Amino acid sequence: MDILKIKGGVPLEGSIKAAGAKNAITKLLVASLLTDKRCTFYNVPNIAEVEITIELCQEIGSEVHWDRAEGVIEIVTKELKSVYVPQRFCGSNRIPILMIGALLGRTDEDIIIPTVGGCKIGKRPIDFHIQALEKLGAVIEYREMKKEGAYFAHAHNGLKGTVIELPYPSVGATENSILAASRAKGTTLIKNAAMEPEVIDLILFLQKLGVIISIDADRTIKIQEASTFYDVEHTVITDRIEAASFGMAAISTKGKVFVEGAQHLHMITFLNKLREVGGGFNVKATGIEFFYKGPLKGGLHIETDVHPGFMTDWQQPFVVLLTQAQGSSIIHETVYENRFGYTEELKQMGAEIELFTQCFGNTCCRFASQNFRHSLVVKGPTPLHAKDIAIPDLRAGFAYVMAALLAPDTSQISGLHYLDRGYENIVEKLSALGANISRAPLVTPLPELLATTK
Repeated sequence: MDILKIKGGVPLEGSIKAAGAKNAITKLLVASLLTDKRCTFYNVPNIAEVEITIELCQEIGSEVHWDRAEGVIEIVTKELKSVYVPQRFCGSNRIPILMIGALLGRTDEDIIIPTVGGCKIGKRPIDFHIQALEKLGAVIEYREMKKEGAYFAHAHNGLKGTVIELPYPSVGATENSILAASRAKGTTLIKNAAMEPEVIDLILFLQKLGVIISIDADRTIKIQEASTFYDVEHTVITDRIEAASFGMAAISTKGKVFVEGAQHLHMITFLNKLREVGGGFNVKATGIEFFYKGPLKGGLHIETDVHPGFMTDWQQPFVVLLTQAQGSSIIHETVYENRFGYTEELKQMGAEIELFTQCFGNTCCRFASQNFRHSLVVKGPTPLHAKDIAIPDLRAGFAYVMAALLAPDTSQISGLHYLDRGYENIVEKLSALGANISRAPLVTPLPELLATTK
């Protein structure tokens, strides 16, 4: 087990290149399973989540060549050698459930997928996935297997186009429905679909692959059965979460960082809030420059939401940014009910944050009156001090890194497997910006390490 050692108090200065989007490439790799054609992906991030997804694909017969240095993956699945994903992948990430949609139209056998995993930030139920796939003609059941459960799915009578209306514009359920519908007989309409940039990237890839697919203005996606598939070359979109993360780190440390590849179109809502708090940015031809231009001001009200709203994965580092802003601000989390667990460590570092069960928003969200602490008030500016921290989930991980960059003494951060899932070469990138950061094996056992900080 490794830890990060960060001695903060230094403004970040310089330039980095944003990686390809984790939430795009993992779904694209699964989408390649629809066909026996060769798919080549560029701008692939060198992160653990891609490694896990490749292993999943290889289990069922994919041939994969990954040039990590160049960021290129070639994948082809000429035949399915297995439709059973072993239990060792249980809880590894959220990708296995999407393999049902990708494989239903390609095999008559029972597909066996382990239970889903990922960060513990909320229930993230798969009911929407199952309901949508069953409307298309799939039969899905959950069974206990060994110590963990698994999902058994098949479409012995074939998939048939239908109208799917999602109760909530879930990204995963939208993607699963699209994948299954691509090989369903006739036409499928997905209403109330998610429209995140990563979903659009998947749609663009599928169109290259041979799927006739279109988008209407009312969150409706129309898919016609694909009869012919083609080899595809596709460049993965830039990770808008990583780009925003480094932008907030630059401004909070009173520095200036150019993020090459940051896409203005994908960050409009974030940039509006950044400007409201007094952060500086310049949109350039090849990316976005983020900079501190004077004292930050609070008084913001932010509600996380599905795209084009404020992304839930932006709020953790934004809370750290708001600890450096004058005044009080409100965050209302409407996507995941338990996403504020990370704030306790920030409070121990000196942040003034209070959580509430009420909806601090324009309207009541789906977590109203359920006793989830899903609204917070953060007051600033407050100096932060160093602390030894264990990361609980991916995006909280960067918030802790950012807080450590603000603390003048040395913090030690463990649980780096979460960060490795979504941030490529984070030590190298931050070091290039002048951060005093290093990665080393953990010498003191974690329980003893944490006990010394309490």
